Amino acid sequence: MTVEQFLFHEARLLDTQQYDAWLDLFTDDATYWVPLEQHQHDAHDTSSIIHDDKTLLELRVKQARHPRAHARLPLARTVHSIGNIVVNEKELKVNSTLTLVEYRNEKQRVWGALVEHRLRRNPQGELRIAHKRVDLVNSEGELDGIAILF
Repeated sequence: MTVEQFLFHEARLLDTQQYDAWLDLFTDDATYWVPLEQHQHDAHDTSSIIHDDKTLLELRVKQARHPRAHARLPLARTVHSIGNIVVNEKELKVNSTLTLVEYRNEKQRVWGALVEHRLRRNPQGELRIAHKRVDLVNSEGELDGIAILF
């Protein structure tokens, strides 16, 4: 699978709510980061919108599915559109753009972001996500509850 196909596969898993398969794309030591501030260099320098390791990411998915998670029910329907993919094959670092359409509770929102993936191959040679950073274009604005995964 090419790097581009991998990103498209990840997006399809999210859009079809196959969250267990999506979690399987991450390495055990992976991080998933949505910075709060533009040009933030370290997740520990200031607050983040999301800064999860794989365990916290698994918990986030579990909570979203919980029958009493009223703030997240119904689950949002999404369409992730990935573009402008630039791959550094040597480092397996991938930069892309994301346009995400979210529909939930009869409301539609559009998110835009610059995304960075740092990938790693597992012993079987399959790509896995070691780090994912999502820089929302409106990260410093009012974000009225995020109940989706980028």
